Amino acid sequence: MDVLLPALTDPAAAERTALRVTSPNAGEVTLSYRELAAAAGRLASALAGTPPRVAVWATPTAETAVAVVAALLAGVPAVPVNPRIGERELAHIVADSAPASVLAAPGAELPPALAELPRTDVALTGDVAAPLPEPDAEVPALVVYTSGTTGPPKGVVLPRRAIASTLDALADAWRWTADDVLVHALPLFHVHGLVLGILGPLRRGGTVRHLGRFATGALAAALRDGGTMVFGVPTMYHRIADELGTDPELATALAGARLLVSGSAALPVADHQRITAATGQRVVERYGMTETLMNTSVRVDGPPRPGTVGVPLPGVELRLVDDAGHPIEASDGETVGEVQVRGPNLFTEYLNRPDATAAAFTGGWFRTGDMAVREPDGALRLVGRRATDLIKSGGYKIGAGEIENALLEHPAVAEAAVTGEPDPDLGERIVAWVVPAGPRPDEAELVDHVARLLAPHKRPRVVRFLDALPRNDMGKVLKRALDGRQHG
Repeated sequence: MDVLLPALTDPAAAERTALRVTSPNAGEVTLSYRELAAAAGRLASALAGTPPRVAVWATPTAETAVAVVAALLAGVPAVPVNPRIGERELAHIVADSAPASVLAAPGAELPPALAELPRTDVALTGDVAAPLPEPDAEVPALVVYTSGTTGPPKGVVLPRRAIASTLDALADAWRWTADDVLVHALPLFHVHGLVLGILGPLRRGGTVRHLGRFATGALAAALRDGGTMVFGVPTMYHRIADELGTDPELATALAGARLLVSGSAALPVADHQRITAATGQRVVERYGMTETLMNTSVRVDGPPRPGTVGVPLPGVELRLVDDAGHPIEASDGETVGEVQVRGPNLFTEYLNRPDATAAAFTGGWFRTGDMAVREPDGALRLVGRRATDLIKSGGYKIGAGEIENALLEHPAVAEAAVTGEPDPDLGERIVAWVVPAGPRPDEAELVDHVARLLAPHKRPRVVRFLDALPRNDMGKVLKRALDGRQHG
């Protein structure tokens, strides 16, 4: 049976650093694999047999990592909870997942919906105990709630099998080993920061260095102190790209990294280019979602592919389909289809939602709702979500993502989002929402810029200027929030 975290019981790894976490209250906490196994083992013994799930108050602390590892060792599904969650969403998650208790760092103040549950403060010490039996691969490991943009958040049940297969596939694509030290500052209630960013290094037997919060100075210091890999989201890499020109120490630190990875949203090509020009490094993009974990990635042993999310990972089957559900064979970089996937990386179900689970699949394929084109070399280029990013204008299917990238290549544009709105002649017209990089640019200049880079039918028909784009905790633009926004 595949052991999910083998380094916890490997004598050769016992004194190797597993976690280094910086938090505002506790300062820097370092745990070796022996110490992590002892702390998590102690808690796991108390959790074993606990029905049916436990909530984890997922602050960026060592206690969160210990709590999740302990739940995995005990075979009890963990429900990571965003510390910034709203009252209504939290009440729904607690009622839906019915956790038996909540795990939290000592002294952490919990909102009422969680404070009513039995609480266990997570200790960072413990005595080495005999390991518990390894749960079956299909046993639920995590229940991660979606963002709830189209209704109440749904609990995505992720089995141990999905976590193991995704992490092993990424190890193959990225040549990820026990020698790597991963540096990041991602939230620990989401699959990016928790599954990839914490469980990923621990499955490999390597080290994770969590910065607590993102700051380019702390990132550079961690890389100079042995960091080899960086995980981030586009908003982080945009800040990095902005500062590289005036911060030679940051450029030198990034130049020494083995791997830079961006995910959770598309990284604009302009930021790819700025980072490569300053550091000689390329940023690798990958594509996944809560229900599927990781589907594709640019490989470290393959060519640079800015603007794409690479090829399917080992074990993942992926296809594009048209509106009628027919597979698209074209690899022309233009034909848009919905991404559908199947493989061991997929979730089991939406908790308590058999209707939603059934609707998400067709013939064994998971319908992602993401739209993409396949490039001639087989790489996937995402163009947006079907619900918010696919614009049908003048008989064309147009992905918002490529227009956003084109706008971001204009020096007067700091941020950009593209949506569609009803038009009596075109069906939908393309609307560009732009945050200027300085003085407001001329609208016609931006429209012509897009038409020159792409095609005339992809030019925005309307340009609206904002001070900032609405984003969630992972840096994704909340396009539904743009409707009715005040603009100048």
